Amino acid sequence: MELQELKAQALAGLEQTADLEGLEAWRVRFLGRKGPLSQFLRSISSLPLEERRLQGESANRVKSSLQDAWQSRRESLRLAQVSTSQSGADISLPGRPMPLGRLHPITQTFRDICAAFQSLGFEVVEGPEVEWDYYNFEALNIPPGHAARDMFSTFWVDYTDDKGGHPMLLRTHTSPMQVRVMEKTEPPVRVVVPGQVFRYEATDATHEAVFHQVEGLAVDENITLADLKGTLYEVARLLFGEDRKARFRCTYFPFVEPGVDMAIDCAMCRGEGCRVCSGTGWLEILGAGMVHPNVLSRVGYDTQRYTGFAFGLGVERIAMLRHGIDDIRLFFQNDLRFLRQFR
Repeated sequence: MELQELKAQALAGLEQTADLEGLEAWRVRFLGRKGPLSQFLRSISSLPLEERRLQGESANRVKSSLQDAWQSRRESLRLAQVSTSQSGADISLPGRPMPLGRLHPITQTFRDICAAFQSLGFEVVEGPEVEWDYYNFEALNIPPGHAARDMFSTFWVDYTDDKGGHPMLLRTHTSPMQVRVMEKTEPPVRVVVPGQVFRYEATDATHEAVFHQVEGLAVDENITLADLKGTLYEVARLLFGEDRKARFRCTYFPFVEPGVDMAIDCAMCRGEGCRVCSGTGWLEILGAGMVHPNVLSRVGYDTQRYTGFAFGLGVERIAMLRHGIDDIRLFFQNDLRFLRQFR
């Protein structure tokens, strides 16, 4: 029997096998030691060398093809047998789709805020969450014993440097990175610093002990408060749309002079007053101001030549205003019924 005729006969017989027992009989018949293919391979040993090589290559190709066909048929029959077994599981059915993850609303808000400032020429930088007391307080015009430190009661780390002069803490704001950037950069400087911050305080509908900020800094010649207001108004327009109202009021921060806070009309009551906005109709989203000359001079900037502004946004506050959320704690409870609302 010629090889191609043998191959055709074997494949036709393979299609007729209906179960694994029949498949095993087929294997013994065509691929077994006493099968026609094995006999053919043994018979070519008496042929001349060149013809033996050609016939051997052809026979091995046929054998390999039949083995592959046998493996494929065995897998098909095995799956069919399992799908009809007493277990009742039909494994030929498509698998159940895995649910797709999505960005947490805080993460998405982070990205939107940074994108808004990047469109205005700001660079995004990040810094350490465990910070030296020097960068978190002293370099920002908050020396030891300053009353402003009471605003930032926080979590201290049981570690000091070799000289014992600079204790560490979980940062209370991302402003320390502004100082680090200025130490290594000559003006002009335009950066925003996103990150997680920590403060020891009671939680309520608008406060958490662990939350997120995006702080920013711009330093250059002839920067004024008008540049600050124009930048923040434009960011508010990009984040909230044209119809939302913004308000600036004078306030105190030790590292800026003068200082202001910026508030947006409350998304829950639209200015009527509710528990979220403490009845004021406004929800503060950031503090800002002109960088204090003491901060600039500490990093070696010429305060007669350079001025700057700084600001810090509460990311959770922004997300609450954008999505009409009335309790900041919902972001951290990992309730999928809440988180699935955001895309």
